[in-house]
Amino acid sequence: MRIALSSKSNNLESEIDPRFGRCNYFIIIDIETMSFESISNESSIASGGAGIKAAQTLSKVEVDVVVTGNMGPNAFQTLSAAGIKVFIGANGTIKEAIEQFKNGKLNKLESPSVGSHFGMKTVGRGFGRG
Repeated sequence: MRIALSSKSNNLESEIDPRFGRCNYFIIIDIETMSFESISNESSIASGGAGIKAAQTLSKVEVDVVVTGNMGPNAFQTLSAAGIKVFIGANGTIKEAIEQFKNGKLNKLESPSVGSHFGMKTVGRGFGRG
């Protein structure tokens, strides 16, 4: 079984990133052998559609499960259509999140856990009058 975890960095000591579509990296782990690879999340800087693009990336590398902090509606729908299961609530390091998954401590997602645009940085929010 291949698991993808949203990560702030590219190694097993990295912290889980609670954002799926805008995380910096995905750590892909073969749960039986514990061999892993990291892939840069190119969609993290997208102006829109980051969740869908990230989900498509993981579908292409053929993962079975995604472990993350939160998941928006578009990414969830894309992963579900690809038959990829999603577990949320992970925290701590990648190693700790793997143990949380193995021990059944994460929540299997049946619907999105956050609304659209959850991970976007908000800039401004004013009305341009200043």
